[in-house]
This record gives sequence, structure tokens and C-alpha cells, in this order.
Amino acid sequence: MTTPAMRKQLMAYLQNADDKKIKGLYSLLEDTIEEKKSSGLTKEQLKFLNEERKRYLNGEGISYSLEESRELIRKRKAS
Repeated sequence: MTTPAMRKQLMAYLQNADDKKIKGLYSLLEDTIEEKKSSGLTKEQLKFLNEERKRYLNGEGISYSLEESRELIRKRKAS
């Protein structure tokens, strides 16, 4: 069965499923659903970004402009 066919069949099933089954399926997929809603990043990635942001706001982190970042990448590619 193709993925689009599976998706269509699942959507049809969910339209008529009883509350208990919907709640069970949701609990299985809840973490994935919440991650997709927020940013598409994993919890570990979000934790890392939040720690880096705190360091930056405390004056402990290093930041670069977009052009500085591009230049650093160009230099690394050239070497």
C-alpha cells in the first residue's frame, strides 16, 4: 500500500473512531505531534538552542552576523 493510500485510510478511520481509540492513538504520537507544532526540532536540539541563547544574553557566547557566518564557511570550504 502506498503512503498516500495509508494516509487516506487513516484519515477515514479517525473520522469515525470512538474517543477511547482517538485518545490512545494521540498518547502514542503526542511527543511527535508537539515537536512538529513547535518548530520541528527535537527536545535535545531545543535544549541546546536555549542554553546557547542564555549564554549569548549573559554576554558569554559568541555570535556572528549572516555575512560573517558566510565568510567563515567560505574559508573552511577553501581549506
